[in-house]
Amino acid sequence: MTTTTHDVPNYMGIFWWLLALTLLELGVIYVPIHRVAIIALLVVLAVTKAGLVALYFMHLKFERTTLSLIALSPFVLCVFLILMLLPDIFPH
Repeated sequence: MTTTTHDVPNYMGIFWWLLALTLLELGVIYVPIHRVAIIALLVVLAVTKAGLVALYFMHLKFERTTLSLIALSPFVLCVFLILMLLPDIFPH
């Protein structure tokens, strides 16, 4: 059986990126823009942080594509369900 090796991720580098994204999230709250734009920016930043955590701390960056697709499928389902519920949340 052959084992594949990979480089050890720079965990402190990822920590600093997560910290910078968190501080950016805190800064976005105080920007004088429309509320929907703030929410959209916060969601994008949160998904970016979740992606960093999944790639490096869950080691999905070093796994096969199949495992990454299995980990990504709940996110796709969540987006689909949110889009299907929008007419009920914001009726005309």
